[in-house]
Amino acid sequence: MTNYLGLFLVRRVSIAVSTIPNFTDWLVAAMLALVYSAIALPVGFWSGFLKIDVQTSQHTIVSVLIGCLLSPGIAEEIFFRVLILPHPEENVSGLVLWLWGCASLALFVVYHPLNALTFYPVGRSTFMNPVFLLLAAVLGVACSIAYLQSGSIWPAVAIHWLTVTVWLLLFGGYRRLYD
Repeated sequence: MTNYLGLFLVRRVSIAVSTIPNFTDWLVAAMLALVYSAIALPVGFWSGFLKIDVQTSQHTIVSVLIGCLLSPGIAEEIFFRVLILPHPEENVSGLVLWLWGCASLALFVVYHPLNALTFYPVGRSTFMNPVFLLLAAVLGVACSIAYLQSGSIWPAVAIHWLTVTVWLLLFGGYRRLYD
């Protein structure tokens, strides 16, 4: 049983990584990123969670660009989308998809405060902030839609990477987590 599950999950990752998104997939991802921005920016600025704080250090910029691609970009998308959500080719029912989608989203949101309580205590005040958790939930929905629509991990990775990178480099995230 364990061997079957392992092979099943390896196959899911392999398909999600090797599926090349088409133009429509990227267009949907861009629209999802815009919708996310239309929600996150007003909520973030209104609540004071976001503020203009541009990072100018070349080392910081390069580190964030590369680091965020690996984690959270690829690592979290593999775990919270590819391993949990049924791949579109699995043809599950709408109810099953909805249940797995809710489970994936709940785990994605809860992961952040748990991470702060265990492995990343410096992020505690940020990762337990209700505005951060709301924005993480909206991001989780956007990434899930991108993955389920395309069958590829790459549009979801792009949305996740872009969101976290912009937050860290332009909207105060870096100072919140590293200063």
